[in-house]
Amino acid sequence: MSEDAHPEQQSTTRRDEPVERVAGSRAKREESEHGIPADSDGRPTMFVLVGLPASGKTSRARELASARSALRLTPDEWMIPLFGQEQPEGKRSVLEGRLIWLALSALRIGVNVVLDFGVWGKDERSALRALAASVGATCELVYLEVEEEEQWRRVQDRSETDAATTFEMTSADLERWRQTFQPPDAIELETSEIDPPPAGFDSWEAWVAQWWPTSVPGYGSRT
Repeated sequence: MSEDAHPEQQSTTRRDEPVERVAGSRAKREESEHGIPADSDGRPTMFVLVGLPASGKTSRARELASARSALRLTPDEWMIPLFGQEQPEGKRSVLEGRLIWLALSALRIGVNVVLDFGVWGKDERSALRALAASVGATCELVYLEVEEEEQWRRVQDRSETDAATTFEMTSADLERWRQTFQPPDAIELETSEIDPPPAGFDSWEAWVAQWWPTSVPGYGSRT
């Protein structure tokens, strides 16, 4: 987002620090001394990290996982060991689906989960919120913003210091992805209501079955 979109944050946040917004008025009211949203009713929580590459998602995901004894699921940590630096077409969606299946399994037994996906589209975020609700869990969107100049600086730094665990990105890639990204607005971050599924789908579960088919229980089982 542009610098003048959040002038109140510019005065208190260093250029190299992530700007974070946690979804839900409850999350904003109830925070620990470390800034980690506190439990309110004992239900497990699925934290969904939202943001572009190099926005600080994985660092924040690690903090949340540690503070909330949560299972952290970061696709890049699986993609590179499984497929190498080149991302095969379609494999990330397959992997994300299975990680969602794992996340829901954990939530069902009362384990908090941190999904470090990025989730650039609002439909994806709404679907994840609906899935969390379907297993009796709460869901918190954790949105991390990053300015273009700082994002590129971080990407270049990663390529020099941590190339083995990150994918190569160009400035053109970042620009293209920024145009694709649908940042959550204040209404999405504040409301507890979940949007209805897109036209043509009678439920978010039906949408998920098409978008992340490997998340569906029993996927690939012989009948």
